[in-house]
Amino acid sequence: MTSTDTLPIAVLGAGPVGMAAAARIIEAGLTPLILERGSSVGASLLEWGHVRVFSPWKYNVDDASRRLLDAEGWTAPSPDALPTGREIVEEYLVPLSRVPAIARTLKLGATVTAIARQGLDKVSSPTRLNTPFVIRYRGKSGEQEAAVRAVIDASGTWTQPNPMGVNGLPVLGEGNCDRISYGIPDVAGERRSEFLGKRTLVVGSGHSAINVALALLALQEADPSTVIYWALRRHGVERLLGGGLNDQLPERGALGLKAKAAMDAGRLRMLTSFSATKVTTTNDKIVVAAMAEGSPVELDLDRIVVATGFRPDFSFLREVRIALDPAVEAPPALAPLIDPNLHSCGTVPPHGVDELTHPEKNFYIVGSKSYGRAPTFLMKTGYEQVRSVVTELAGDPVAARRIELVLPETGVCSASPSPSTSSTSTGCCGGPAPSAVDACCVADAEAKAEGSSGCGCGSATVEVERA
Repeated sequence: MTSTDTLPIAVLGAGPVGMAAAARIIEAGLTPLILERGSSVGASLLEWGHVRVFSPWKYNVDDASRRLLDAEGWTAPSPDALPTGREIVEEYLVPLSRVPAIARTLKLGATVTAIARQGLDKVSSPTRLNTPFVIRYRGKSGEQEAAVRAVIDASGTWTQPNPMGVNGLPVLGEGNCDRISYGIPDVAGERRSEFLGKRTLVVGSGHSAINVALALLALQEADPSTVIYWALRRHGVERLLGGGLNDQLPERGALGLKAKAAMDAGRLRMLTSFSATKVTTTNDKIVVAAMAEGSPVELDLDRIVVATGFRPDFSFLREVRIALDPAVEAPPALAPLIDPNLHSCGTVPPHGVDELTHPEKNFYIVGSKSYGRAPTFLMKTGYEQVRSVVTELAGDPVAARRIELVLPETGVCSASPSPSTSSTSTGCCGGPAPSAVDACCVADAEAKAEGSSGCGCGSATVEVERA
């Protein structure tokens, strides 16, 4: 027995994936130490609590967490109902946080500032494998430290939104403008007065951007003077519209269909191949200088919403030996499975502890943060990740590698059409295959019908919004 065996396993973040990790640790007869920066579990979800997710409850509740809740007499929500972010917190995470085995190990208002091996810096190798980790965090009583046997980083990416610039940097003047919001602000609810009757630019091409645009359309119905510009940093809108009726998550497909209807009605002023160059703020407006479709444009605005995704925060991991893909910033073994630059469609290949392992023994990044800068993630993926990781930490490597995960299809591929595809294609290899066909696109379906193994789309990834 090593000196670390009696120590807890640190779980960073009390969102759905972090709480699932804690539940798995408890089921394995081990002890978690859950550190959450917010004053409540699911703090990040509460920041987009007004948004109804496109995955029903049956995809959002972790199995181990359910078992802990059921033992306490929990009344589960309807499995096919679509919850909001706030409902996920209030009806699932908060009751889970009150389970005694969870409650006594949960520290709220605890912001992790650094992780290291006890008495060792990053360069030191002797005795490293059996040396405990030290977690330094800032809590209600000031700066504190805790020794742990392993670390599961489920801190997510919500606090690190991507900027507006196409080069990954803030546009000139972006940092000095207090009328720019990031993520999914509640434009039709708490912040309605800021956007009603105003001129707003939405930048982004994912489901977050669609949610914001549709909320602004509701304001436009109440006040027709509400003007909505929607800027896509790529050419065309086909991928943004998604798989529509082919999407096995109907709410996700419906988002694209609603957006298309608004575009066809001329209610959204679309800007494609958009690249902002400068933001200038005056007392009564924002002026954005940009290029769109190769031509310069200048927009007079009242508000900007940047919904261009998120990136991971590695600042507190400077003394931990981690390995990251240079582009995606995910673990190197996971990166090829989720890299949006690769020609891919279908479902994410099963993955677990092997794809999530870093050079630092007993250190894992899970959840949306494990995907680095890749744009898509589903909670159910994170639940399978932590099942695999915790099983490994509990000493059962065989069960840790027995991955069982089936994700719903999007009905659309995640890469641009091949050069041989018609310009009218709506996805890779000729557009999405019919939902009843076991294929990732039209060309794949045709190839299989002719007796071939497929069209050669390569590794499969499913487009699912980060939750």
